[in-house]
Amino acid sequence: YGNWDDPMSLTSLLPPLLALVLAPLLLSVINRTKALVAGRRGQPLLQPYYDLWKLLHKGAVYSRTTTWVFRAGPLVGLSAVLIALTVIPFGNIPALLAFPGDVVFFAYLLGLLRFCTIIAALDTGSSFEGMGASREATYAALTEPALFLGLAAIARHTETLSLSSMFASITSTSWSSAGPAFALLAAAFFVVFLTENARMPVDDPTTHLELTMIHEVMVLDHSGPDFAFILYGSALKLWVLGSLLSGMLVPVRSGVLWLDLGAAGVGLIGLAMLTGVIESSMARLRLVHIPQLLVGASVLSALALVLAVR
Repeated sequence: YGNWDDPMSLTSLLPPLLALVLAPLLLSVINRTKALVAGRRGQPLLQPYYDLWKLLHKGAVYSRTTTWVFRAGPLVGLSAVLIALTVIPFGNIPALLAFPGDVVFFAYLLGLLRFCTIIAALDTGSSFEGMGASREATYAALTEPALFLGLAAIARHTETLSLSSMFASITSTSWSSAGPAFALLAAAFFVVFLTENARMPVDDPTTHLELTMIHEVMVLDHSGPDFAFILYGSALKLWVLGSLLSGMLVPVRSGVLWLDLGAAGVGLIGLAMLTGVIESSMARLRLVHIPQLLVGASVLSALALVLAVR
């Protein structure tokens, strides 16, 4: 995939480019779905782009208590998710950087993104941001087993350790032969998707109550371009994790570029709409009940791994 004379390398370049341009639209789809369910018109589809443009043209304000850690957090976090884009397949299109073991590399990139956000929040010295960082670290520790066990189950079923090969092997035939395991994995990955992106029922992205915030409270002190990098990185993370789940739920492997791209895109849009419906139809869980949900996702992934090993 690193040979630029190979047409496949040029094809693999399309998904990251599409993500860089279209990722904020997923946020618009979620918000418009919530508006439609509530009987409202909703904001314009390009509103996330307007917000990013406005923030990039504002100045950043830094507290005297912060250090270079606070300023580096958004940049390093955005860099981590940008690299993650290059190792994620998009439908039947392999990743730009595919190699054996990239599944572990991908998981650690997500961990680096989370770590940078947490230490930037702690660097402010704010008790509220420290509280959010503590919750984020706790829930991340409970989410990672579900992700790792789920990816291990797919690796065992496909007998490969590369994300591109793993998800390329998930076809309609695979669902007919290993449907129960894949259904468990889809449910577990959906919980991981909601948790990692700070969505209902784990977190409320629209709340303004510091005592109940998780992700949003960690970025309260960021402003201007720094906050734009955080918002853009969140949109890209939504795209990255959604691509994995969409690649599993929409196993279109036709070999036709436009058809495979379209199927993966439709899967992402459907996932965003489902997220909007969930956020419109249920309240956030109490903080003491969130660990139970995340442990349940890990149990589902473990059961899928057991089924794959048998």
